Amino acid sequence: MRNENIYQSIMPGVYIVADNIYSPIGVTTAENFARIKQGISGIKQHHDAALADEPVYVSLFDKVDNDLRYTRFEQLLIASVKDALKDSGEIAADEKTVLIISSTKGNISLLETEPDDPELNSRIALPASAKLVAEHFGFVNTPVVVSNACISGIMAILTGMRLIQSGQYENAVITGADVITKFVLSGFQSFQAISPKPCKPFDINREGITLGEGAATIILSANAKYAGRIKVISGAVSNDANHISAPSRTGEELCMAIEKTLADARLKTGDIDLISAHGTATSYNDEMEAKAIALAGLDKTPANSLKGYYGHTLGAAGLIESIISIQSLKENLILPTLGFEIMGVTNPINICSELTEVPLQTCLKTASGFGGCNGAVVFSK
Repeated sequence: MRNENIYQSIMPGVYIVADNIYSPIGVTTAENFARIKQGISGIKQHHDAALADEPVYVSLFDKVDNDLRYTRFEQLLIASVKDALKDSGEIAADEKTVLIISSTKGNISLLETEPDDPELNSRIALPASAKLVAEHFGFVNTPVVVSNACISGIMAILTGMRLIQSGQYENAVITGADVITKFVLSGFQSFQAISPKPCKPFDINREGITLGEGAATIILSANAKYAGRIKVISGAVSNDANHISAPSRTGEELCMAIEKTLADARLKTGDIDLISAHGTATSYNDEMEAKAIALAGLDKTPANSLKGYYGHTLGAAGLIESIISIQSLKENLILPTLGFEIMGVTNPINICSELTEVPLQTCLKTASGFGGCNGAVVFSK
C-alpha cells in the first residue's frame, strides 16, 4: 500500500484544458449545455428512404459542410477539434501532444456508396481517417485510434490520461465521432433494438435504443498552469465475456470497473456526487447497469442518462456525456433524464427526473458495449 501511495503522489495531475461538443443541438459545449438545460432534444422522426424504409426516430445533423477531401465522419472530427483547439495555442504541433480518435463505425458507410476494391479497403480503415485529421491540424505524432464498441469514448479518455501519466506526452487531444446511415441503423434493427419512439432510459416503458450523430473533443494536459481545473483522476475497463451483443445478467463486471476506478482514486462511494450512466434504454443494458450501480453501493447516488437528448452517439457517446458531466460539475447542476418517468429496473437507482441545483465535486461516468466491454472514469474539481 505504501508503494501505491508513493506512486499516486508522484503521478502528474491530468487537467481538462478545453472541450467541444458538435451535435444536432449545438456546435459548442456551451450551446449544448444551455439547450439541454432547456429540455431540448435532437431526436426527431425522420422518413428518408436512404436511411430506412419506415419512419424512424434518430438525432441527425441537418447538413454537414460539403468538403470532398473528407468524409462526413472526418468533417465532424475536424469541426469538433477546431473549436476545442481555438484557445489552446500551438498544442497540436507540440511534440509532447498526442491525438487520439474514438469511433465505432468510422467510414463504414462507404460500403453503401463505393465499389468494393483495394482503395475502399484502405479508405475505410480508421487509421486512414486519423492520419487525415492529424495532417489537417499539423499534429506531429502518429495518432492513436481507439475502437472498442460503445466504451470507445471513455477508453480514449483513459488512454490519454495514462499516456500523460506515463510521461510519454504532456497533452492529449481526444476526439470521437460517428455518423448514422442505413448500414449502421439496419445493424441495430436486425437486433430489434431500435425504439419506435424516442428512447426512455431506465423507464418501465422503454422499448430500445435511439441512435444519434455527434462528435466531441476533450483536451487533457499535465501542464501545471492548468492546475485548479477539473481533473480526470482515474478509470478502469472490464469485460463480461458473456455474449457478443448481450450484457452480463448480474452487473458484476461493470461493478468491478467501478470499484477499481474508485480504489485507484482512493475514493469511497460517498465521495461520488453524480453518476452519468450509459442508459441506452434497452431492457438488458439498463437492468445490468442498475445492478452494477447497486452492487457498487451507489444506488442512492443521483444518476442520469443523456441518451434522450442525443440518442446513442456510439463512439462519441462517452466523450459527449463526459463533457456534459464536466459542465454539470462546473455549474453544480444535475440534469434530468429525458424520457424517464417510472422506474423500470429491478434494482432501483436514483434516476434524476428534474433539473437540480446542488453542490457537486466528483462525477462517475460509466459505459458498456457489444462484446461485453465496460468502462468507468471519474472527474473531480
